[in-house]
Amino acid sequence: MKGQKIEEMSNEALLKHKKTTEIATGMLAGMLLALLVMVVFLATKKGLNATSIGLGVIPFAFMPILFLNWNNLKAIKKELNSRQNIV
Repeated sequence: MKGQKIEEMSNEALLKHKKTTEIATGMLAGMLLALLVMVVFLATKKGLNATSIGLGVIPFAFMPILFLNWNNLKAIKKELNSRQNIV
């Protein structure tokens, strides 16, 4: 699947890739949200220091991966819909 384009995949492979991407994207979004909440909590309780600033950068650094997964998921859904699959 690494070098294979979405248009060249079979329906079964697309459905498997869609499910995997949905799970990974959801988990990544949840973890980034939890980390962001913990950073805000840490900054309010202990003050704004190097640790809270350093941890605060991580959610923003991983957001492009989240957006790439989101766009990939939209492309997979679009391809499945173009093949007349109701998912």
